[in-house]
Amino acid sequence: MGRNDAAARPQDRTLVTAEQWFAGGQRVPYHPGHARILDEDAPGALRVFHRVAAVRPDPDAVWLTMLPGFPDGSYGWAQVDRLLGDDLGPRLYVEPVGQGDSDKPADHPYSTMERADLVEAMWRHHGVRRTVVVTFDYTSLALLELLRRQLEHRQPAAATPAIAAAFMINGGLFADAHTHPWQSTPLLRTRLGALGMQRAQRSPRQFDAAMIRARMYSRGYHPTPQQLAELRSAVTRRDGAAFLHHAAGFVAEHRHHARRWDLAAIAAELDGTVALVVAGSDEDPYEHRQVRAARERVPAAEILTFPGGHLTTTEHPDLLAAAIRDVATRHGVATGAAPVT
Repeated sequence: MGRNDAAARPQDRTLVTAEQWFAGGQRVPYHPGHARILDEDAPGALRVFHRVAAVRPDPDAVWLTMLPGFPDGSYGWAQVDRLLGDDLGPRLYVEPVGQGDSDKPADHPYSTMERADLVEAMWRHHGVRRTVVVTFDYTSLALLELLRRQLEHRQPAAATPAIAAAFMINGGLFADAHTHPWQSTPLLRTRLGALGMQRAQRSPRQFDAAMIRARMYSRGYHPTPQQLAELRSAVTRRDGAAFLHHAAGFVAEHRHHARRWDLAAIAAELDGTVALVVAGSDEDPYEHRQVRAARERVPAAEILTFPGGHLTTTEHPDLLAAAIRDVATRHGVATGAAPVT
């Protein structure tokens, strides 16, 4: 599939607020050492946020698993979720430790491996047997790790679900194709970046300026004050701005695990057993080379292109929702009533 160029279609800009988004989910106890969702709090447990929609009684239903981006976490899916409606599902939104309404311990070993562990724990908790996984931004790495685990049969078949399709949007797929601007994740990893996030936690003006400097939007897109305020509310929740410094090393982590998390190598071993869809945005300064590399190195992958900048979730949630619905329904996620328009 080629370029998705329906950008001229009018969009409903009714904004789902951060408070509304988090009110629709739940914080549950999670033990990272055991990678298990608990029935009640226990020593060493954290509280992690997740959200489910369109749950069906069918235990064999194909779930839609939605993994979020950096820095906005699961709230980044809020406008897309509204457009997906109440019929597509069941679907599961997982909030990594450090983001949104999940706990944010300063001494937590934030990593792709622990994010993959959390996803598997959520699948077991909800009895997911088969799933289509959609990632945005840095959780593409968690999905690559989950695909690698699926290939390695690390868990008994009944303990972890089969991934039927993987839809990776504006994320890292090859360690040699990252193009993050210096004023974004590279700066965040420094002591200066940590200090800047401490200030951004306390100052709305500092936070908004940092988001604009990070070049997450296309040149012609100007986020409204309310959009920036809701982004700020989601990111700084539970003193969350510090997480941006702790977790900004995922590019270096990808380089360290370059062979393990290489989409071409994984695709070759999957040999068509998992449908692969890769999407990128025209003006994304972070991962625009990933789409070109996927087209060259993974000929079996379906390629989509969106207009706008890195945060397609903000600029074109309608196009993203339509693409997710298409991929999900083609690979077994059920629909009921007509979608919200």
